[in-house]
Amino acid sequence: MHGISSDLHSEFEQYFFPSKNFIGKRKCHTYGILTPDDKENAQRLGREELTGVILRLLGAWGDPLSQLYRSMSQDQNQDFNHYSSNKALEISDMVHELTDGVTKMAEKMKLLGVLGNTVGYISSESLVPSAAFSFYKQGELNSMDHNDLLYCFRRDSNKVKNYLRILKCTTLPELDC
Repeated sequence: MHGISSDLHSEFEQYFFPSKNFIGKRKCHTYGILTPDDKENAQRLGREELTGVILRLLGAWGDPLSQLYRSMSQDQNQDFNHYSSNKALEISDMVHELTDGVTKMAEKMKLLGVLGNTVGYISSESLVPSAAFSFYKQGELNSMDHNDLLYCFRRDSNKVKNYLRILKCTTLPELDC
């Protein structure tokens, strides 16, 4: 998932911003989700807290990725966006599958007593401040919005990848991570 999002972000920037002089503030809608800022802090979190962070990040991306797919598939740059909208749809499907998988894993871990009952699925509306999320819901995404979304998703998918790796290694130490 992170690899595809990185590829799509790079391709998008090369196509729309070939000068690579893009400087600006990113509008990440997930800024309100508290996440560990490095590996050591992520490792200090308990399994429940880390699983909760993973679910909050994944839950926050369902609607924006669907919006990105719809916007890209309707955009006039057909030569770029047909291919890219397919990637956006693939990423959206991966997020839904991963969310379902992490939720099922958390439920099994609860049954085994590895996690408490405080971890559960969290809807994206309860995670993201409405002002931060509102520009995605307007229906009119431009190239800068696409770029911001792709940048933010690449960042968040890398966090999810790393947190899942830490969770796996702390839950199953016999894997010798």
